[in-house]
Amino acid sequence: MELFNVYSLYPVEPVRGRGCFVYDTAGTEYLDLYGGHAVISIGHAHPDYVRAVSEQVARLGFYSNSVENPLQTRLAEKLGHISGYADYSLFLCNSGAEANENALKLASFHTGRAKVLSFTKAFHGRTAGAVAATDNPAIAAPFNRTPNVEFAPLNDIGAVREKLSTREFAAVIVEGIQGVAGIHCPTDDFLRALREAATETGTQLILDEIQSGYGRTGRFFAHQHAGIRPDLITTAKGMGNGFPIGGVLIAPHFEARPGLLGTTFGGNHLACAAAIAVLDTIERERLVENAAAVGEYLLGELRRFTTLREVRGRGLMIGIETDGPGAELRRRLLFERHVFTGGAGASTVRLLPALCLTRELADRFLESFRGIVG
Repeated sequence: MELFNVYSLYPVEPVRGRGCFVYDTAGTEYLDLYGGHAVISIGHAHPDYVRAVSEQVARLGFYSNSVENPLQTRLAEKLGHISGYADYSLFLCNSGAEANENALKLASFHTGRAKVLSFTKAFHGRTAGAVAATDNPAIAAPFNRTPNVEFAPLNDIGAVREKLSTREFAAVIVEGIQGVAGIHCPTDDFLRALREAATETGTQLILDEIQSGYGRTGRFFAHQHAGIRPDLITTAKGMGNGFPIGGVLIAPHFEARPGLLGTTFGGNHLACAAAIAVLDTIERERLVENAAAVGEYLLGELRRFTTLREVRGRGLMIGIETDGPGAELRRRLLFERHVFTGGAGASTVRLLPALCLTRELADRFLESFRGIVG
């Protein structure tokens, strides 16, 4: 049997990591400014994380949601405290796409409505409902296409109000920052107006914080810069620092009942141990504050480059818009300077490093970047 070949691969094989670095089979050191799609939040092989996961798997790695699991309660309490959403409930699942599926389902259950409003260039995942709400027809099979999803331009509140005024929409879903699209930020004013429009029309506001959450932007969730409270918040990626886990934070007005949602692997013992270790580390090492400070510095320094078209983002979620092909710049950074970065579209380079990135490592990247773009 061979692998189903759907990925474009670099000829690099990382075999170990430490902090903001990974090392290949030849022992070559790479500065990791991408974290495997924003997944590595507290750094590779953080010793406290390794210890927590190792000790848990030695005790009990998995049992189903048919038994009590105090680790789930502990995770929910800690996440509520750190994020500022202690009055919300938590549903645990396995991935960001699954988190969005369950958020969309909850909104539809709650309102009795079928339609969802999303935004142009949005990415919410590749499962049935999530990909339907994703603005990329190339990755949606005919099975996924539905008249129940419509799109509006990001930051156009007039277009949003016109659609929501029909009161046909169960939910409006928006990313805290559009990641796959190339780091495009909804303005704070737009998010505040979106919250108002959703409330006025009985539409549930879903904030997809899968890439932009968990401290990446210098607040625990990106939407908190706007001072709003969504009805549903989805999270994954940095939640487990590499262990698959996702979640939906659910406002108090949603009523839980047995059988409403379900999952086999979601909230398993090992996943919860990993997620608790991540939150403990974020809090103890003040990584949200670090992301704000180092991100502000990095954004400021990148904006000094006169050869770049635009630099976008918040905290350690940064998009660098180039005049040339982004893929070539990423390739040169990887093979000439040993720096991992990510892509988005034809000309954008994405930076999504671990939240423990230091100013010294930011300078190391800037020196490598300068050596290529001038």
